[in-house]
Amino acid sequence: MMTRLASSVLASALLRRAEQSGGFGAVLAKGDATAGAIAVILAEKGRKARFLERVMHANGGYAWQCTREDVENEEEFEKFLQRRQKSDPDLWILELDIASAERFAAEMNDSG
Repeated sequence: MMTRLASSVLASALLRRAEQSGGFGAVLAKGDATAGAIAVILAEKGRKARFLERVMHANGGYAWQCTREDVENEEEFEKFLQRRQKSDPDLWILELDIASAERFAAEMNDSG
């Protein structure tokens, strides 16, 4: 089984990675610093594109799974975020706005 990075370290790394790609990021919800789950809202030019959550696979590794692509309806999406936070108060939610959200998502899965 792979060693798990502290959630705060992974969140910081994702924010830096977005900045290095010419984008920017923000922490919308700060979860447990050590073991909180992490979710990412990927945006492109200010338009939310997809919602990814980091999940553990049976082999012990991690991958990013898209759990929501229908983010055009802002009100419905906000309700979805509220439900996720209510069901997991330790959840980190990051918003990353980058030029190529699709490529960034693929790179996130390549690096776990």
